Amino acid sequence: MTVERVNPSELSPPTGFSHAVVATGGRIVFLAGQTALDPDGKVLGDTLLEQFEQALGNLLTALRAAGGTPDCLARVTVYTTDVAGYRRHAPDLGRVWRRLAGRDYPAMAVVEVVRLWDDRATVELDGFAVLP
Repeated sequence: MTVERVNPSELSPPTGFSHAVVATGGRIVFLAGQTALDPDGKVLGDTLLEQFEQALGNLLTALRAAGGTPDCLARVTVYTTDVAGYRRHAPDLGRVWRRLAGRDYPAMAVVEVVRLWDDRATVELDGFAVLP
């Protein structure tokens, strides 16, 4: 399996994402939306940063259980109830991403939503990965 991250010079340089990801020769894993839930179903963390770290950890746990690693991520969508807060904390969120998932960024989008399934949740991540 190969994963190629494509960032054309004609587009603005990406920060914390790749413009396109080309994956060949693998199996696709669809990852359900993950919030900051602990194993008992309670939302952990009071801040966007705390919840992002837990939600990303949950997404990576599901990915590992399916046989993948963070570099297999091809696409991640971040849903948040506070895009302005997400932008404000982008450097810290990037550090969390790099610590948990490394420096290979998937194609990504951040979408503001009115609310998430759990009333206390402020961020949710879903995506798909391509495994060898």
